[in-house]
Amino acid sequence: MRPVLLKTAFQPASVTRSAGSVSRRAFSASRQLNGANLIHNSVRRPDDLHSYILLSSSARAPLITLWTTNWCATCKVVSPLLRELIESGVGEAEGGVHYATVEYDCPDIMSGGLGMTYMINGIPTLLSIDAGEPQTETKTADARKLGDRAWLEEWIRNEARRHGGRGGGGGSGSIFGGLFGSLK
Repeated sequence: MRPVLLKTAFQPASVTRSAGSVSRRAFSASRQLNGANLIHNSVRRPDDLHSYILLSSSARAPLITLWTTNWCATCKVVSPLLRELIESGVGEAEGGVHYATVEYDCPDIMSGGLGMTYMINGIPTLLSIDAGEPQTETKTADARKLGDRAWLEEWIRNEARRHGGRGGGGGSGSIFGGLFGSLK
């Protein structure tokens, strides 16, 4: 049987050599969806989060993070709901999003100080990181909001509209568009 290579957004190939044969295995750290949305594997190390931030920044799409723990009952409800919305294409029309859960109770995450860096003070917390900067003004840890499908859909769409512009919205497309209006 011949190995199958899968095409994914992030796909370094590893080569395995055995007696007389060479086979290629591909692995993926993320999964491309229908359009512009991308779902990454869970973050268990600070380096994973930093890589996903760089990938989302280069794609000019915000990285939506859901900070969870294994013991959080609310997280077990919110995480699949959020994933389902992103898989269904919510936010793609507005430019797309990247998504990853951050397993806050992993030893490397806890000892790495990421909670302090991103001002995580409750679990679950929904935080968008756009162009490498956490969007603390739209961060939420309100369980009622996080369980509300309509609210989540609108939140995702609003974050997707950023397009890596740090929430600049509107503007004429020039660097000063948001400050000085149209320069036409």
